[in-house]
Amino acid sequence: MQLHELKPRYKLKHSRRVGRGGKRGTYSGKGVKGQSARAGRKMKPYIRELIKRYPKLRGYRFKIKSTKSKIVNLDILEKHFEAGQTVNPQVLLEKKIIRKIEGKMPEVKILGEGKITKSLAIEDCLVSKQAKEKIEKANGVVK
Repeated sequence: MQLHELKPRYKLKHSRRVGRGGKRGTYSGKGVKGQSARAGRKMKPYIRELIKRYPKLRGYRFKIKSTKSKIVNLDILEKHFEAGQTVNPQVLLEKKIIRKIEGKMPEVKILGEGKITKSLAIEDCLVSKQAKEKIEKANGVVK
């Protein structure tokens, strides 16, 4: 037997070409019109569907950063501190009057609600006018 004498044992089966006249012509067994009769993708484009569900945000969007500050009133300082002590965010954190916000030290503002009789030294805190007057009246210092 020579190489040129080799023949396949079975004839090749050709795939049927559908939709070109004859018994499987015109609609090619797909029915008439409709999505399944069309060529191409039969599935819905899913990502497009998701995009269409998003709300339409019109105009300029400005994200307002929330102020990371804590409010402390004078009556709380009167209760937790002795005369002559310094008040700053670190000391307030140690005494558990304030907490960290998202792992960061918050900005502390002292407001003038309540009475104060002890002389305190206030550092690194925002102080309202009323609170400043009351602290200075009690021989305290605001730095």
